[in-house]
Amino acid sequence: MIDIWRMKPTTVISFLGSTLDASKFGPSRWMKWRPSVGLCMHEDLRVDRFLMIHGSAHSRLAEYVSEDIASVSPETLVERHVIDFVDAWDFEEVYGKLLDFARAQPLDPDVEDYLIHITTGTHVAQICLFLLTEAHYLPGRLLQTQPGRGGPDAAGTWSVIDLDLSRYDSIATRFASESAESTSFLKSGIETRNAAFNTMIEEIEQVASRTRAPILLMGPTGAGKSQLARRIFELKKLKRQVSGQFVEVNCATLRGDSAMSALFGHKKGAFTGAAADRPGLLRTADGGMLFLDEIGELGLDEQAMILRAVEDKRFLPVGADREVESDFQLIAGTNRDLARCVADGTFREDLYARLNLWTFALPGLAERREDIAPNLDYELDRHAEREGERVTFNKEARDRYLAFAMSGEALWPGNFRDLASSISRMATFSPKGRIDSEVVATEIVRLKRLWSGTQGNSDQLVDLLDTDALAEIDPFDRVQLAYVVATCRTSRSLSDAGRKLFAASREKRLSINDADRLRKYLGRFQISWEQLIR
Repeated sequence: MIDIWRMKPTTVISFLGSTLDASKFGPSRWMKWRPSVGLCMHEDLRVDRFLMIHGSAHSRLAEYVSEDIASVSPETLVERHVIDFVDAWDFEEVYGKLLDFARAQPLDPDVEDYLIHITTGTHVAQICLFLLTEAHYLPGRLLQTQPGRGGPDAAGTWSVIDLDLSRYDSIATRFASESAESTSFLKSGIETRNAAFNTMIEEIEQVASRTRAPILLMGPTGAGKSQLARRIFELKKLKRQVSGQFVEVNCATLRGDSAMSALFGHKKGAFTGAAADRPGLLRTADGGMLFLDEIGELGLDEQAMILRAVEDKRFLPVGADREVESDFQLIAGTNRDLARCVADGTFREDLYARLNLWTFALPGLAERREDIAPNLDYELDRHAEREGERVTFNKEARDRYLAFAMSGEALWPGNFRDLASSISRMATFSPKGRIDSEVVATEIVRLKRLWSGTQGNSDQLVDLLDTDALAEIDPFDRVQLAYVVATCRTSRSLSDAGRKLFAASREKRLSINDADRLRKYLGRFQISWEQLIR
């Protein structure tokens, strides 16, 4: 209820109801509920000014209704505003003309209270009034009226809708509950305890739900960027915000012309081996989400085309003379400092500026040690789903493992990948479904050895090569290979390891491709990067 003795006058903005406000002339009209007339008949709602919107075709009805308002509420000043629509169901036209109307009115909420009546007019008009009020182009509250129940009632009833949803306890509670469910979904249901991480996930949930702008996920290898990107996609899919698929690309695996072809597609005959048209990964992601992991590994040419595709939704396939379209949301992942890469000239400043709107830095496992326990349970659940066998810890073994895992002795250079591999190994070595203290003790020794930078040759290579393969390697090569393996296992990526190993020689070369050089070296011994980071 509005206090009729308040200081500020009340102005109602309303469409004339061409059907609801119409009636036959005569005493019987006072037995009918007519919204525009009825809302001026309430003792607890004083209407000082009534801005009536109508079309030219309804001028006579507007005059007729204005006279009836004057008879029931002499203090109400009716101002009629003619707005003609070519198509009253054309949202763009209706919203545009009502926006012009709102901007033309000298509305001052410090002087008047405004009620925006949304009972009359077409559904499109009502929606537009709602949106203009929500955006504060119309600085008021929404007003609804309806006929009374139980018999003739010309006045009907009225109610005011406050757009501040936080005032409605049940709605606020429901929104909070749904938001909590969404953040839990992004965390794969893991009850994480790290306050900074939980706050970041809450922010990501809001961003993911409200915008299609690019998102940049930064953090070390194994911090969970890929899994989080997929969960963001799945959350938007549940909310019907995307219709396409999730396309994941590890940019570190793309090189030269093959990178252009893989990302942007090619036309048949564009180059040797192009036997057929290829749509490319950006086209495949149309209507969905594209996750470019390790985006810092892309060349400058590919970066330029990615920027064009993000901004204009258009790009040119290799060998094509006509651009193609693809509308996708981009999530980029990197373990590099892209700001430093921009300064070094290896990453485009304009692309970084486009990606840096929503940037989230995922902490490594060593920075979230309180989250090791809930992630331990999560990894056991994953093992059960994957292998079809439930494995658990006994209490002593669990306590011993967590004591080590949460201590400074545990380096976790591979972050959650290290943890996942560790749990998988212990579960595999527990055929009776129970991880005991002996298995844990063995695993702790193994982790310390894997993380040690001073381990011997055989310690470094025994997990990678069998006895026969080791016997075929000269002692000189074994020392060198062990050092390379140790460097790889403490590096964030193949390129990062390459830069460490070839730091001196790379300064003397015109062409720098440390990752490829390292990959070829490891290939001599049938060792892949993937084996080293498992």
